[in-house]
Amino acid sequence: MCRLLYVRSEQEFSIAEYLKKFAYISKNSKEYQGHGWGFAYLKDNQWHIYKNIKPIWEDNFDTFGETTIIVAHARSAFQDKDIRVENNMPFSANDIIYIFNGELHGVKIKEEGRIGAEKIFNFILRFNNNNILGALQKGTEIIEKRSNYIRAMNIIMADKKQAVLSSLFNEDEEYFTMNVKNDIDKLIICSDAFPNEDGWQKIDNRTIKVF
Repeated sequence: MCRLLYVRSEQEFSIAEYLKKFAYISKNSKEYQGHGWGFAYLKDNQWHIYKNIKPIWEDNFDTFGETTIIVAHARSAFQDKDIRVENNMPFSANDIIYIFNGELHGVKIKEEGRIGAEKIFNFILRFNNNNILGALQKGTEIIEKRSNYIRAMNIIMADKKQAVLSSLFNEDEEYFTMNVKNDIDKLIICSDAFPNEDGWQKIDNRTIKVF
């Protein structure tokens, strides 16, 4: 299972500062998160996406500079399969950035995509009519009904102004619970709270919410 991170601020912040914290979380996760990683960030009001097949904790973040939004994903490939950089998230379409963490079994949807996470993204996009929240609500509702079992399905979809989170899990509450920290000038959503930091709150299971 993967690790997710979203950071948004009114003022520019150091990308490296937050990726280093995210790398620490990923390296020390109880499940291996080293099947590559990637992140999206805003520069000149355009999304830029970086992906690398090596573990996030082995990469160098110091060249990325500053931004107001990052959306990052550290990958734990299902059954250690399809470990290729093109399968790393974030995925993007129509200026929407998408990251996923979870495991689904017996999903009965027909959709294009190299891996299951990409198929879920493309399926959700079918319902997007300039309303990411509505698309995520509708898409995940149908996917849940058409799945034999969902161990977890955590999704963040972000545009240049907001993020929409859907969190759903049926086991391993400690591992799959998403966390949020909302300071005066900065919003952080992550699979795990940053170590030695106050102000984090757990996000309830079965939450679909705009941040």
